[in-house]
Amino acid sequence: MARFPSLPDSPHLSDVFQTFGRAVWPLCEYHDVILRGDSDWSVSERELMAAYVSGLNACGFCHGAHKMIAELHGIPPDTLDLMMDDPGKAGLSPGLVATLGYLRKLTLEPSRVTDADAQSVFAAGVSEQGLFDAITVCALFNFMNRIVEGAGVLFSEDNLAASRERNKASLDQASPYRAFARTLGFGPEAP
Repeated sequence: MARFPSLPDSPHLSDVFQTFGRAVWPLCEYHDVILRGDSDWSVSERELMAAYVSGLNACGFCHGAHKMIAELHGIPPDTLDLMMDDPGKAGLSPGLVATLGYLRKLTLEPSRVTDADAQSVFAAGVSEQGLFDAITVCALFNFMNRIVEGAGVLFSEDNLAASRERNKASLDQASPYRAFARTLGFGPEAP
């Protein structure tokens, strides 16, 4: 049974957005800015961060979807699995490893993040803008994980397959999240 009676028994995020669509367009715009806009981090690295934060939160839907998107953008599947156990053993750059450590603490113990934590990321070669970009990915996915879990969207192979096909088709788009919103009937031109 669905958490919300108006949703199907095994809802996809698109079902939630179509039912509760008040802020879908600006949320998807924000996704495009954070995950596809200018950054020191590649698209694959930002999607990897999204999968990592979602994995820390045990949000199966977001972890599975963004792991898949990171793979579509060239991250080897075993890297993502190793990263969840120990980012240092996943073959990632020192800057990304340090940043993931920061994001772990920010996700699991946000009030315990210190200036020294930021300094360790900078010492690994990450710029201030790079750290801030990573923080925004982390914040966005802590937010999205709460929406997904709160609305009862669960990981399923059917949901993942639908997401995979949509993301394959939008691999080279600059704004795939807005494109997704448009397929649901949202956008500045929508009624």
